[in-house]
Amino acid sequence: MTRLIRTALIQQRCGNDKGANLERSCAMIRRAAADGAALVVLQELHAGPYFCQVEDPALFDMAEPIPGAASRAIAGLAGELGVVVVASLFERRAPGLYHNTAVVFEKDGSTAGVYRKMHIPDDPGFYEKFYFTPGDLGFNPIKTSVGTLGVLVCWDQWYPEAARMMALAGADLLIYPTAIGWDPADGTAEQERQRDAWITVQRGHAVANGLPLLAVNRVGFEPSPLHPETGIRFWGSSFAAGPQGELLAEASREDEEILLVDLDLARSETVRRIWPFLRDRRIDAYGDLVKRFRD
Repeated sequence: MTRLIRTALIQQRCGNDKGANLERSCAMIRRAAADGAALVVLQELHAGPYFCQVEDPALFDMAEPIPGAASRAIAGLAGELGVVVVASLFERRAPGLYHNTAVVFEKDGSTAGVYRKMHIPDDPGFYEKFYFTPGDLGFNPIKTSVGTLGVLVCWDQWYPEAARMMALAGADLLIYPTAIGWDPADGTAEQERQRDAWITVQRGHAVANGLPLLAVNRVGFEPSPLHPETGIRFWGSSFAAGPQGELLAEASREDEEILLVDLDLARSETVRRIWPFLRDRRIDAYGDLVKRFRD
């Protein structure tokens, strides 16, 4: 028995023109739908540049409420085309309160659910703690007509706890809109180690939870607003993995791309019967996981 769903991972370049970025996202959604996609996933913060390279209070002006102009545009398109869309937006919740938020739109254009990024990084070039309040909605998958979606965002992808929580709540697949890349000053060997680690840890989440996984990254060089000679080169490489971590498809490191992947959501049942990790979890022995460190 199979349960096939055609998915589209939209890997996109972004510039400073928010309207142009959103228009580009919408055009790629249309192309994906024309190719039969029932589920379309956009990259992290697809409507704008990755502004977190610097700390600048003026950049909060890029945020918008939900619903707002960008979310209404995507919602309308989802309803017009009859597809489920996962979008990623800079949410203005209240004055001085902002989130990095993923919104899932049902194929009739309604909002199926919202996820606010839980893990917020603060590293050179990724100053997200300045902009984003940690999510307060927990790890709750979103039910849609194509399945129950375990939507997480970027930095969440390094945490096995987040993937596990989504799996334990009944997610059919794991989805990670992402914005990750290299400092061009890093050597080639270090760049490869970082990219390989990013792919490997997520394939591990697929294996550990017996679930397919979609990771959708942006692509291209985005200069720092303060020092245009520096910036981040996003490495693309969007990919889909099956419930045993097998790579089903992988996008370019350099180019915009619509990566189409047919997922069999029923296969998780077969995999979990032969690798029953959820059955064998020692939930009686994991209490210390809620501690910061066992010292």
